[in-house]
Order: sequence, then C-alpha cells, then structure tokens
Amino acid sequence: MKIVHLCLSNFYIDNYSYQENMLPKYHQKMGLDVSIIASLVSFDNHGKPCLLDGAKTYYANDGYKVVRLNYKGGALGRLNSFIRIYENLMPTLKAEKPDVLFIHDYSFMDIIPVMKYAKENNIKVFVDCHTDYINSASSWVSKHIFHHIIWRKIGKWMVNDVEMFYGVTPLRCDFLKDAYHLPDNKVELLRMGIDDDYFKERKQLNVGESLRKELSIENEFVILTGGKIDYLKNIHLVLEAFRNISSKYPDATLVVFGNIDPEVKVEMERLLDFPKIKFVGWLSSNQIMDYFIMADLIIFPGTHSVLWEQAIGTGTPAVFKYWKGIDHVDVGGNSRFLYKDSVEEITLTLDDILKDDKKVYNEMLHKATTIGREEFSYSNIAKESIKSIGI
Repeated sequence: MKIVHLCLSNFYIDNYSYQENMLPKYHQKMGLDVSIIASLVSFDNHGKPCLLDGAKTYYANDGYKVVRLNYKGGALGRLNSFIRIYENLMPTLKAEKPDVLFIHDYSFMDIIPVMKYAKENNIKVFVDCHTDYINSASSWVSKHIFHHIIWRKIGKWMVNDVEMFYGVTPLRCDFLKDAYHLPDNKVELLRMGIDDDYFKERKQLNVGESLRKELSIENEFVILTGGKIDYLKNIHLVLEAFRNISSKYPDATLVVFGNIDPEVKVEMERLLDFPKIKFVGWLSSNQIMDYFIMADLIIFPGTHSVLWEQAIGTGTPAVFKYWKGIDHVDVGGNSRFLYKDSVEEITLTLDDILKDDKKVYNEMLHKATTIGREEFSYSNIAKESIKSIGI
C-alpha cells in the first residue's frame, strides 16, 4: 500500500524528529511504501527558516522518497508563494499513485485539485493540524479572512472525503472545530511524540551516564531546562527558583541549554553564574534527546513546543506551564503544572518534588516510565494515525 505525505503548508526539514519526519519513518516500518511531497521551506544549519535551491528528488536517511517542489512562477509568482500553489504538484502526485494521503495541514491553495483527485480515485485521506490561535490566526486578516472564511469554507467542502482531521494537541482539536466548524466526529487528537527507535538506541549506549561524566555530575539529581531562551519561555524564572533551593538540596544540579535571546542576555549571564548551574549552549535535536535521557526532571515553564511531548516520550518526569488545551502531557501524574509566571511558584513546586526523600518525584517517575513512554512513542502514534484503514 502506498502512502504519500504532503508537507505543502509549511516546512519539511530533513533529519529532524518532527511529526513530518517520524510518521513517514514509522509508516515505512509498518510495511507501507512511503513518499513525501514537500515545499522548499526548510531550516539552515542555525535552525533558521530558509528556502532550498530548487525542485529535487532524493531519499531520506530513513529510506523514503522525498520530492521537493517549487512554487509556481510567472507573473503571479509572488502570489503563488503566498497562497502556496506549486509547480508540477498534480503530475508528481499522480505519478506516485497513492492509496492513502496524509496531509500535514491543508492550508495551501493546491488542496483543491488534490482533494478532487483523491475523491475521483477513492484515496483515503487524513489531515493533521498544527495550527491554533496562539501560533497562527493572530492578525485580523489571518484570523477572519484566511482561517474563518477561506480555510473554513475549504474544510467544510472536503470534510466528507477525509477519514479524520487530527489536532496534534487538544488545543488544536478545538481550533479545527472552532475556526473551521468541523464536526466533533471528524476530529481526534493525534499526539506528537518521540522517535522511540532512536531513544532505545541511545539508552543502550548509556549516553546519560556519559554526559554526566562529561559534565562532572555523575551522582547529582539533574534538572534540565532550556530551548529558545527569551522572556516567553520563562527560563530565567527557573534559574532564580533553583538558586533559592540549591542550598537545601545540595545534590541537585540545573543544566540549561539553548540560544539566549539578546533581550535576556544580561540577566541570563548573571543568573548562570552559579556553582550548581551548567549552561551547555545550543543543542541539536539528537543532542537534546541525549540530555533528556540524562535528566531526572525536565522543566519547561513557558510557551509550548514539541520538546514537551518528546520529554514525556523519554519517560522523564516533567514540570510545564499550564495552558488550556495542552494538558495532554499529563498522563496521570507524570507531570506537574505551573499556573503563574512566578519564581515563588517554581520554587515551591521544585521543593515539593524533591522533599521527603523525593517521594513525590518517585511517584511521578513511575507514571512517566509506565505510561508516558507508551503513549508518546511514534511507533504507536503512526499506527494510531491510520487505524481506520485496518493496517
């Protein structure tokens, strides 16, 4: 059976661990013939968005075929790149002869001929959504013109020909229903997660122990935080809180990773100057996995990123800022939530987790390792994503 993934609403980045990479990888491991048709939008070596040189076809490291398409040029080239109309999309798609289409966000104008072709050829279609009112639909035009008129109208037009629309968080499930007026029975949660093959491989290589030795923290209780370090991520609050409790828990070390935004640089440099805090700078996605494996506790006290789900997938207890519609990262006690952007709340939360010989922590660890790893592994998520076709 042939499944084609369409990554035409945004980016596709080779060798990352995003859903656009992981679902094709694990669909192929399930025995499906897998191809990706993607835009030229990618990331450069510094993690910044960029455009690749031009249309090309190649094979990913995981073995599936990738076809990159440019926007249609000509007099309307600029408009085509804005509304996402592609050169040679339909001939390329027809040449792949899919039995199943998995569309990663449908907000590209070429979705209309794609869905007509799918309907005419009885192709099973699944659509996911990474959009919500936080990361998109923030301007009046985006919200009321594109999402509430254009993409809503197209969504309602195609709904009967789609097996399921997946929101990758509960918040994004709500967005599908609110912004596009899709019915409840056509919307389900499909979690993001972790590359569990790679996780198991790195665990077997004892990368956690190696990192602890490298950082001279072999016998420490390691708390990890990081990512994009700016005021929205609240990493500075974690540093303040940790400094408050460090003398009470001398066996604890805080490890911080990421790029520091210029606006917080002076404050971060002051806070990082502390004996029990180690700053390791920017990490690749594979390196972040190693640090998750090393950590005893992970804390992300700001805005959501895919690192949250990846942290849960490693079976590591975690602390997150509470966001309505993003509470799926708690699978019954593996996680704690922060409700205020305050040093005091983070201090009290860390103290509660670490006190009494880490009684609370050990309960969190049990839930994290027995439930978190299972529910947030891409080998399971990939099966869930196309379960209705009986594979």
